[in-house]
Amino acid sequence: AIRIHFPVVSVRDMPLKWVFQQDNDPKHTSKRAKSWFQTNKINVMEWPAQSPDLNPIENLWGDIKNAVSEAKPRNVNELWNVVKESWSGITAERCHKLVDSMPHRCEAVIKNCGHTTKY
Repeated sequence: AIRIHFPVVSVRDMPLKWVFQQDNDPKHTSKRAKSWFQTNKINVMEWPAQSPDLNPIENLWGDIKNAVSEAKPRNVNELWNVVKESWSGITAERCHKLVDSMPHRCEAVIKNCGHTTKY
């Protein structure tokens, strides 16, 4: 699947030097996946497992969880509608702020010797 989706992502205004970040899910760190990244000369950031404070997407999942909690959907259709509405309401500015917070997140994790942070 990555060979289908990744080229689409990579053509978007990417800086000349960039690093791909992913979680350490076993399917993402398989020999096949590692080989694909190496063959395609893609730098993958070393990433600790179980590190939600280093995964900005977790903040977005939190936003959606809060929206669901506030809406109190009564059935699956209502739940799905709340999730879709919440997801579509996430702004580019919100995403940029989360991405821009990465240096601070990394510094905080290092400072806390890998323990949890405010993120």
